Amino acid sequence: MSVRRLVIAGVTSGVGKSTIAAAIMYALKRKGFVVQPFKVGPDFIDPSYHTFVTGRQSRNLDVWMMRKSGVLQCFNNCCFDADVGVIEGAMGLFDGVFGKNDFGSTAHVARLLDAPVILVIDAAKAARSIAAIALGFIRFSNSLKIAGIILNNVASTKHATLIKDAFSEKIKVPIVGNVVRNKEISMAERHLGLIPTKELEDNKKSMIIRSAKYVSEQIEIDKIRTVWNRPREVCNRQSMVQSPNGTLNVAVALDESFNFYYADNLDALRKQHVNLLFFSPVHDCTLPDDISGVILGGGFPEVLSEKLSKNHTMKRSVLKAAENGVPIYAECGGLMYLTRTISDCESGRQNDNKWKIQKMVGLIDADTFMAQQLTLNYTKANCNSSLFSNMSNIRGHEFHYSRIRNIAHDAKFAYTMTRGSGVDGMKDGFEVHNCLASYMHIHFADTRLPRRLVENFNKNRTG
Repeated sequence: MSVRRLVIAGVTSGVGKSTIAAAIMYALKRKGFVVQPFKVGPDFIDPSYHTFVTGRQSRNLDVWMMRKSGVLQCFNNCCFDADVGVIEGAMGLFDGVFGKNDFGSTAHVARLLDAPVILVIDAAKAARSIAAIALGFIRFSNSLKIAGIILNNVASTKHATLIKDAFSEKIKVPIVGNVVRNKEISMAERHLGLIPTKELEDNKKSMIIRSAKYVSEQIEIDKIRTVWNRPREVCNRQSMVQSPNGTLNVAVALDESFNFYYADNLDALRKQHVNLLFFSPVHDCTLPDDISGVILGGGFPEVLSEKLSKNHTMKRSVLKAAENGVPIYAECGGLMYLTRTISDCESGRQNDNKWKIQKMVGLIDADTFMAQQLTLNYTKANCNSSLFSNMSNIRGHEFHYSRIRNIAHDAKFAYTMTRGSGVDGMKDGFEVHNCLASYMHIHFADTRLPRRLVENFNKNRTG
């Protein structure tokens, strides 16, 4: 099977590449192409927009967590029946894990896939200088093909002409889009970026399509089709998902508060005959029956903390399962849910009535406070836990504004951090009973992780 590929990158974060990537996906789909979307890096939110626009599950391509082999395998598997893979980049084109090279960057992924790049530049506060920015990016790496430029936030036809004239002197890469500034088509955002589509009401979801349509009409899609590479063969597809009728029932939290999951992770569990039973800590009364494990993914429990707090039967159900030895794996938002409380105050002055404090499950003897400073890192850790056993060099990432405070002095941790912050700068992954709850998100391209997790789920079933 042959598939085209195209990377949508930005010169920096915040230039509008998510909106433009969604618009290109929308336009190609309207022209009859089967579009397989991807997102470079560990982001959970942008892929939900890709999925909404294309109707196909977007996948992450993260070199740090998945390594080269995992990135290529994911791309090949998912593009097997597609016409084109459209990959939205992360941050600036060359921004990766390190400063000395672009390992893990959008440029790195583009090279691995031998994919041309469409570069998005915010033109809001410059004209001729935009050509200098473009020229710098074009010349920065000889091994990367920047095949087209899209100018975002263009003020007027005159503004676009000034930039076009500046390009004509030195730049042969074509401008394939001039997107005129329009505040009415902006998409809803929050402290970690766009709001996940799971949380959006219907009128906000319709804005995604209106925005994609508006932007796509200002992009020369036919010109983009002339600059993308020729269709290339993808390797034989490997089996991704076994029969949905698995032999092992595992409850997975999925609702407005908990929806940060890599599709590949869920597929990896299904491949090992796990039957995923989705439930809502916000709306359901208890965990599903006859389960051998629980997974609490990331998300925004602080947004609906009052509803989570008032769902006493669900909190008791989760706590009872943990006390009965049911394995529970929780990441970030899931960790926050398992602590005693979530508060919008970092200082912990719980006697001050102006701070909102909501009681959570209370499995972990600690409290969660919302902070002003973002924690954002790729992570690496060595593990010694009941859930994953002894395992070294686990790679992941952390992305949150919350902090864990008032930690019990005898708290046990599964992870010793060799990169990243974790809970306290050195440790991550609270261990209570047969529960592991961490700030670190992991990807199951590291096949040790789902294998060990399922082994523990099976022990609970047979124990």
